[in-house]
Amino acid sequence: MIRCQDFVHWLAALGVDFFAGVPDSLLKPLCFYLADHGGDNHVVAANEGGAVALACGYHLATGKLPLVYLQNSGQGNTVNSLLSLADPEVYSIPLLMLIGWRGEPGTKDEPQHVKQGKVTLALLEAMDVAYRILETGPEAARRSLTELVTIATAEQRPVALMIRKDTFEPYKATGGQAAPEFEMTRECAIGAVIEALDENDAVISTTGKISRELYEHRDRAGLGHQRDFLTVGSMGHASQIAMGIALAQPDRQVICLDGDGAMLMHMGAAAIVGAAKLANFKHVILNNGVHDSVGGMATAGLRVSFTEIVKGCGYTEGWRVERRFDMSKKLAQLRSARGPAMLEIMVRQGARSGLGRPQTSPIENKTAFKKFLSQ
Repeated sequence: MIRCQDFVHWLAALGVDFFAGVPDSLLKPLCFYLADHGGDNHVVAANEGGAVALACGYHLATGKLPLVYLQNSGQGNTVNSLLSLADPEVYSIPLLMLIGWRGEPGTKDEPQHVKQGKVTLALLEAMDVAYRILETGPEAARRSLTELVTIATAEQRPVALMIRKDTFEPYKATGGQAAPEFEMTRECAIGAVIEALDENDAVISTTGKISRELYEHRDRAGLGHQRDFLTVGSMGHASQIAMGIALAQPDRQVICLDGDGAMLMHMGAAAIVGAAKLANFKHVILNNGVHDSVGGMATAGLRVSFTEIVKGCGYTEGWRVERRFDMSKKLAQLRSARGPAMLEIMVRQGARSGLGRPQTSPIENKTAFKKFLSQ
């Protein structure tokens, strides 16, 4: 395995000193090392396409080679900015991407990663992005890195370094601010939301631990899973899935369970929801200020007001709650409000040890959910 500090020193020797990206579990050690040591030259972006644009801006201002990191599930977000901005046939901007290779063929992974893993290299080839797979031996790794940097700078084009599981040695973060000690766990908050709903309400949950905790809550309560659409991928798009359902079934309450990182990723969706004036659309943000599902890197979630943002986008109401004692009243207000309306629930970072995963496949989830909506 490669020590993060060695890798960053290699990058510095090659003139790379700017880092932007969206955290990934396979890149977790490096992400935390950059959080501790990157300073103002390290930005956790809203989404991967934005990270590419940030990197392009840095290059335009400095002439230096920037680095963009991401999970391969975020490749889709990079396509526009790579092909219409950085590509050699457009602005010809060099940048180095580090891509965590989830779902690599021959490895076991979740359904949404298996498909992405199969097509990751083909997507890079289709975009004419040169790539190497980073070896774990220091000499071979440094050689691959140097080769790619040479290509990027000589040809003024994006390149990519593929990162497999356990490429980087573990790194324990030392910096950053202490996590706020909110009263509720996310799992507790999800339970309170579900208990406040009617049996005809539809729930669309964002990818990651929110969907996993929702599934386990329903399981423990013996409630069945047919009322929930568990979005296992497509980070940032749960609210638009919910909006589509709310448009088609105006007599049904539709609740979107979202996270702060997911909300930030495609926050423009709030303006579309607000403009549609959907009375049956209810948005719940579970905000802990971190990308919990990929290791706990900080988001901007604790430094913005989601409730004020969505009200500016046309939501009729927006409330923020921190205490379990206040949940019943706020949830009743949310459900009775003429939407679109939002409840932002502040929750602790982290998840319960031993948290499971849905035992139904995405197809099984879709089938049961469609049957529920047809009733």
